[in-house]
Parts: sequence; C-alpha cells; structure tokens
Amino acid sequence: MKKVLYIIMAAMSLFIVTSCISDDFTYSPNDVLSFSVDTVTFDTVITAQGTTTKQFVVYNKNKKQLNISSIKVGGVSDAKFYINVDGMKGREFHDIEVRGEDSIYVFVEGFINEQKADAPKEYNDYIEFETNGVTQKVVLNAWGQDVIRFVGDTIYTDTQLYAKRPYLVYDTLVVAPGVNLNLEAGTTLLFHKGGALKVYGTMTAVGTQDKPITLRGDRLDNVVSDIDFDIMSGQWGGVLFGEGSYNNHWEFVDMGGSEFGVQINSSNPSRETLYMLNCRLHNSSGSILTAWNAGVTAFGTELADAADGIVNLMGGKTHMAHCTIANYYLFKIVEEPLLNVFNIDGNYPEIKADIDNCIFYGLTSDINAGDLTGTEIYLRNCLLKSDGTDDYNFINIVWKGDPKFYTVRDKYIFDYRLKPESDAIARGDKSLTPDKARYDRYGQDRYAEAAPSIGAYVYVEPEDK
Repeated sequence: MKKVLYIIMAAMSLFIVTSCISDDFTYSPNDVLSFSVDTVTFDTVITAQGTTTKQFVVYNKNKKQLNISSIKVGGVSDAKFYINVDGMKGREFHDIEVRGEDSIYVFVEGFINEQKADAPKEYNDYIEFETNGVTQKVVLNAWGQDVIRFVGDTIYTDTQLYAKRPYLVYDTLVVAPGVNLNLEAGTTLLFHKGGALKVYGTMTAVGTQDKPITLRGDRLDNVVSDIDFDIMSGQWGGVLFGEGSYNNHWEFVDMGGSEFGVQINSSNPSRETLYMLNCRLHNSSGSILTAWNAGVTAFGTELADAADGIVNLMGGKTHMAHCTIANYYLFKIVEEPLLNVFNIDGNYPEIKADIDNCIFYGLTSDINAGDLTGTEIYLRNCLLKSDGTDDYNFINIVWKGDPKFYTVRDKYIFDYRLKPESDAIARGDKSLTPDKARYDRYGQDRYAEAAPSIGAYVYVEPEDK
C-alpha cells in the first residue's frame, strides 16, 4: 500500500511541475517577446576592423513556448552587423524555439568599412524578430571613425601629426635618434593591445585646455553601461624615453590605460629629458612615472591610479610643483607607496628632488621608508596623509591632511579637484609656484588666490553652495 501511495505522490508531483511550464506552443499575437534592451550601442568603432561583441537577452515571459519564425538583421545600413543565435553566426535565422518562461541570448558584432572621412559617421540598423505574425525590433547603433595606422613603424625624419583624425598604433612606434615628433593640439594616439611609443629623439606634444592631446588604448566603447574603457589599465604598453632623448615637451597631455606608464631611461640629469605642464597621467597596471637618473619637470600635473605605486625616482634631478599624486587604483590592493625615491641606501645615482605645493594621498603610504637626512630631497608645503614633523627635508608640511577629492572610487568617479572642506585650500606657498604653472588644467588662476591651493587644481567654490 505504501508503495502505491509513493507512486501516486510522485505522479502528482510530476504533474504539478510539468503543468507550470507547458511544452505547447502559443500562436496568439498577444504572446510576443520581451528584450533586455531596446538599443544595442557600439559607441565609436574604428573602421576596417571588427567591433567588440555585444549581447542582449530575448525573453519569453509566457507559460507556453514561442516559435520565433525569423530573426534577421535589417540590412538598411552600410555597416555590416552579424548575429549569433544558438552558437551559429549569420544575418538571418528561422524557427527558433523559446520555452515558456525561458530566454535566449543574442550576440551582435559588426564591421564598418573605411569611410574616407575625418569626422565620425553614425550608422543605424536593427534586428527584426517575427513571432506569431508580430514584428518587433531591437535597434543597432554605432559611430564609425577612420584612423591613420602605424604598424611597427620607425620615424626617421622630423614628423608632424595632426588632429584631423586619430592615429592607431600597432606594435611599437619608434622615434629615431635626432628626430622630432611633433603632435598638433587635439591629436589623438590610440594604441592597440601591446602597442607602445619609444622615443630616442624628441617628442613635442603641446595641447591646450580646449584641445588636449590624448594617448590611450583603442577600446573606445564602454566596459559596462556608461563606464568608459578610460578607467581600465593595461590596455597598451606606455611611453619610453630612451637614453640620449632630451627636451621632450608635454602640455595638456592626457595619457591613460597603459601597462608601464612613462619610463625614462638613464641620461644626463643636468639636461631636461621631459617637461610636463597641466598633464594627466592615470590608470596604469604598473607605475605612472619611472625615471632613472634623468632630468624631469612636472608642473600642475595629475599622476594617479596605478597598481605598483605612482612615481619612482632612481637618481637624477626632479622638480615637481603643484602636482597631485594620488592612488585609488581599482583592480589590485596597492602595496607600493605613492613616491619611491631610490638613493637613500647609496645604491643608486645621486638624486636631487624639489617637490613643492604637491598632494600625496590615497589608499597607500606617501613615501618609501628611509632617512632623507643629508640628501637633496625636499618636500615643501606639501599635503601628506601620514603623520610627522617638519625637519630639514620636510618643510611646512600639512601632516595628516585630507584633500577631500571629488573622487568616489566605488562609483568609478576619479576627480581630483578639491571640495570646500579640503585641507589643501590656501595652504601652498606662492613663492614656490612657477610662472609657467600660474593656470591649472581647467584654466583657473593660482595667482588669484591669497595663498595657492596645494595640488594640481585650484580650488573653485561650488556654484550651488
């Protein structure tokens, strides 16, 4: 009797389960599909190479099965879009079944031919779904951008790059010794994975507030939602200044997403290898700036967010004024300090460093351990997160300061300007502000302040205060 009862109960359970999801098809025009998005956006696509792959979900929210009689790309655009359904790639599919209260993924990719134009061009198409005689559409949108390509090239003669369209670098672009590479204001260099720039001659990259020069990876789409690939490190190599490279000049250069940032090889530190004004170097899977026995000047520059610390000085001569050195790196627990100076133990070349009106703040320590006594390393009117007391090398320091950045790390906001409650406001020394650093990257005047703000950015009172 118990055996019969178990069989009856099992049969009832099976009936209950199978009655929730029916294998029958519904043919009612009221029973149609739902989609996770109404538009698949590819943002900006480099022409003559494939897009990234996007995906969306097609839902059958009905209890009965649906037969999608056709899924096809509209084909109304010059761009070629392709879809992948059930592991098959194509532009049209038929009789795709979706069980009740189930879903399928549709993957989309595209290709845009070179358009022989400087400005980006918009492309729109759609994917059409026909179910029970009802047609539904998901829109496809992309902007195509032509580029000028460098593929493992070496520049042997003085060369001018222009802002009219981006340049795309594959492998390594090399500037030969004795050669000047000049970038017009507004120029963009995009680097494919593994790409890098090696300068053995001279690089002049002078942008403006309205027309900055951009060095970044070639992923122009978003990581997710509205989060730009600009936050991602390790997309390309970086910029290397080789031995014998001098008088490199950067203004309003925005460089991000690299593996090793800017590296400067050993040279004659009495000569300036790199001068930076109002630049922004950010998001490196290594360090941001590493200099071996070189002459480096940085005014009004933001150096931020790296896996292995921010600035490494291995001998040489450095002058930094009104810089913000900050680290809220997203993708690794950072153990290295913001500033590493290597000659404290005598194993590196002599170092001279004047660091004035600068901020050192973030998720790690300010400076590597060691006694600076007897060295020519001076920090003046700087804001440090750590506690301490002034001495011969640390002068008028804001100890245990908090700059109160607008940065909100967990919301992917990396804005190193100052809030009203910042400890960096009016704490700088105007006599340490170089004339060339009078205006910050946003055009704000440091001389208009009674005492200048510490760091790369002049404090501006919020309009809604």
